[in-house]
Amino acid sequence: MRPHFTLTVFLAILSLPILAADWSQFRGPGGSGVSDAKGTPLNWSDTTGIVWKTDLPGPGTSSPIVFGNRIFLTYYTGVAPGRGTSLDDLKRHLLCLDRATGQQLWSTAVSADLPEQSGIREDHGYATSTPVADAERVYVFFGKSGVLAFNHEGKQLWKTSVGTQLNGWGSASSPVLHKDLVLVNASVESGSLVALDKKIGVEKWRAHGINESWHAPLVVATLGGKSEVVAACIKQVLAFDADSGAPLWTCQTGIGWYMCPTPIAKDGIVYAIGGRNPQNGLAIRAGGRGEVSGSHVLWKINKGSNVPSPLLHDGHLYFASDSLAVAYCANAKTGEIVYEERLNQRLQGIYASPVLADGKLYYVGRTGLTVVLAASPKFQQLAENSLENRRGYFNATPTFDDNRLLLRSNRALYCLGK
Repeated sequence: MRPHFTLTVFLAILSLPILAADWSQFRGPGGSGVSDAKGTPLNWSDTTGIVWKTDLPGPGTSSPIVFGNRIFLTYYTGVAPGRGTSLDDLKRHLLCLDRATGQQLWSTAVSADLPEQSGIREDHGYATSTPVADAERVYVFFGKSGVLAFNHEGKQLWKTSVGTQLNGWGSASSPVLHKDLVLVNASVESGSLVALDKKIGVEKWRAHGINESWHAPLVVATLGGKSEVVAACIKQVLAFDADSGAPLWTCQTGIGWYMCPTPIAKDGIVYAIGGRNPQNGLAIRAGGRGEVSGSHVLWKINKGSNVPSPLLHDGHLYFASDSLAVAYCANAKTGEIVYEERLNQRLQGIYASPVLADGKLYYVGRTGLTVVLAASPKFQQLAENSLENRRGYFNATPTFDDNRLLLRSNRALYCLGK
């Protein structure tokens, strides 16, 4: 499909910074969800504030990533969202767009390794994991159909299976890079955390016991100069040596439910939240060994979220309940809840994780309504904006393209800004 252009697209081409920061993985650098860009958008609608809009050839819930002058994202074709009768024509695609204009440059299709489940619960679909890129390759995770690497022109370089199991919710965890490794949370496919050689796709290590875990791996730099990779699972958080996969520590959380939100870390402290349990969030000091539940837990709280990930900014933890449409701010040092405020119920659920830039905190609801809050421990709503007349399907986490915001629905990718 041809992209739709606004009259400002040519100005967009001229004004795009040559060295604009890349947003090359789920939630950007380090998975933090935070950008240092200034002048990010505050207001938009279906008729205003759109730099460009590109109709997508198929649905998906993965986020776009930005690398160099290109945007990469995934979608699927061959079966309608929801439960189908046949998956013989199911294909997943890696799509490349021009960063300045949104024009499609290429799309590469990957056939599914059948059998697959005939439908994904709540119409999440078959393209949920966000790609990750470096200067040489783009890496994607298609669940049972494997981890794949492509060059920046769309040529497939390698493909590796990390497991063959299925789940009614589909696959959702996004790969991340660590040194020369691609780290993949294959909890659904094999109950494991897998590290692949990013050049050739060969498995370098595998850690087992990753149960009911749906998030991107978190790489944590410890005070000793080592790197740990953390996985939040049902009832516990596990940490492994990021270079070898050797088990390091285990922490019991008291959260007896699957874990979707990706943990975040700063200054050697891991913050994890979950949902549907009286004890839903905690802070853990990394760097321990063995069972650390009694020695390294800094605080626990009974607030959390079942789907979107938390965000850390200026000593405060921000997150929102996926089902209650309640925004929270907690003191990152003590866990004390600073505010707990209800957002617009027309959000109709929040699956996208929040992102932050220029003092603005963005919460995107599933229907295309976005609430913008001040990134401050004092609750202040700055704006409400909607796309697709609040009738779309917006499950993907927003992406910053320098000071522009990329929002993806099942139908289109929007570039918002001046």
